[in-house]
Amino acid sequence: MKVVVIGGDGYCGWATALHLSNRGYEVSIIDNLVRRYWDVQLGAETLTPIASIQQRIQRWRDLTGKSIDLFIGDITDYDFLIKALHKCEPEAIVHFGEQRSAPFSMIDREHAVLTQVNNVVGTLNILYAMRQDFPDCHLVKLGTMGEYGTPNIDIEEGYITIEHNGRKDTLPYPKQPGSFYHLSKVHDSHNIHFACRVWGLRATDLNQGVVYGVLTEETGMDEMLINRLDYDGVFGTALNRFCIQAAIGYPLTVYGKGGQTRGFLDIRDTVRCMEIAIANPADPGKFRVFNQFTELFSIGDLAEMVQKAGIKMGLDVAINNIDNPRVELEQHYFYAKNTSLLSLGLEPHYLSDSLLDSLLNFAQKYKDRADKEQILPKVSWRR
Repeated sequence: MKVVVIGGDGYCGWATALHLSNRGYEVSIIDNLVRRYWDVQLGAETLTPIASIQQRIQRWRDLTGKSIDLFIGDITDYDFLIKALHKCEPEAIVHFGEQRSAPFSMIDREHAVLTQVNNVVGTLNILYAMRQDFPDCHLVKLGTMGEYGTPNIDIEEGYITIEHNGRKDTLPYPKQPGSFYHLSKVHDSHNIHFACRVWGLRATDLNQGVVYGVLTEETGMDEMLINRLDYDGVFGTALNRFCIQAAIGYPLTVYGKGGQTRGFLDIRDTVRCMEIAIANPADPGKFRVFNQFTELFSIGDLAEMVQKAGIKMGLDVAINNIDNPRVELEQHYFYAKNTSLLSLGLEPHYLSDSLLDSLLNFAQKYKDRADKEQILPKVSWRR
């Protein structure tokens, strides 16, 4: 099957592109490489050294004999997008090509606008390209569990059946996003749902939890294939950040009370979920939503797990609860359903002591590249 991975130079996109290529898919990457530029703007670097996309693809070809085509350009440019898609002739489009950081979207007006234009317009262009020339293509879109917010009821997978004044209907699950980034993903969901309902397109929205880890079977083959490991206050994710902080002797920074509960999953499960969604496409006219996570943890629980694992390895690991830069509930009910991908064959990797040891060892290996000035949050929701 021919698959285009939009945003294939990024954290999830790169791992997915290699995974699909390794499984025999004919993979093309579309990326404008802006993620690298944002690092330069922020003065931050991934902990792991990342080669150029051309070097990475060449190394993959040398190791495996498998080719990945590369198209460098911006999907908000419709002419570029449609020409690239015609060269690829995809049967599935995996869409990671969005600004994915909540703090980045909350820096100021310019970053909020950039996030929404990049994300919403890019996705709209994909939908129009599919309608115009690729109506049978299956869109696999990376959403986020953050679209739902933290409601005081169970979170279903995309839809909820309600009864009101004696009548019953199944409707899109209510959304309570917590940043301009999360709002952009809600807009995406509405636009995709509309395009499927009105134009008969097919799409799967994977509402992903927080991803942790670096290595997959493919990214671990060679140092040049290694994935990103972001730890800074803008793009860093909680568990990765905690492991790096533990490795360099920096207190783990828990925002507020630490009761914020979210869905989490291993990067190895991310790539497998993408493969499952592609292999089991939605029907024409169907906008399908899967919640993509394997476990639920509070931020405080994660910090304690990392502290315990670090102490066992001889590290001095302290936990600091700092002022929360975000506007969010710090203690709340959170229970979400995630049965669809499991029923289609996902065999999860769960966060264990051995995995934490592996993450900490990885962080220690590259700890000399860590910049302590980038760890603390610099973006406030209240400014």
